[in-house]
Amino acid sequence: MKKILTEINGIPIYRNFVEDLPYNPQLKPLLNGKRKAGILSEVIFWGQVRAKTFHQLDFDRQRIIGNYIVDFYVKTLGLVIEIDGWSHNNKEIYDDVRQQYLESLGLTIFRITDFDVRNNIPIVMKDLENFIIEHYKY
Repeated sequence: MKKILTEINGIPIYRNFVEDLPYNPQLKPLLNGKRKAGILSEVIFWGQVRAKTFHQLDFDRQRIIGNYIVDFYVKTLGLVIEIDGWSHNNKEIYDDVRQQYLESLGLTIFRITDFDVRNNIPIVMKDLENFIIEHYKY
């Protein structure tokens, strides 16, 4: 029986922890630089979710999974949040390969744009709520 993790708008959200994710320790030196880079959209999003402020969910920022560093990760849901900005331009094939790899591990990916985070954060957070409800209500 699955464990209820939280509720969103009265709807139970069930835990979906993905065990034994691969980890490339050689990427660890890159983490501090990425965190300190202070990409505005990541800082804005982090302000909305840090310290379990978003429905009591625990978000990790800049998490290593395999040979990739994802923007945000909710380990109790197996949910990756990716903010796509200018650095993703002309990288569609790379992003597709990366997404297929993450999904092959049993992870779910929620993609948002840098523009939307900077200009429509309430809508982004509502979209994230709806995405979580859609994918984790059972």
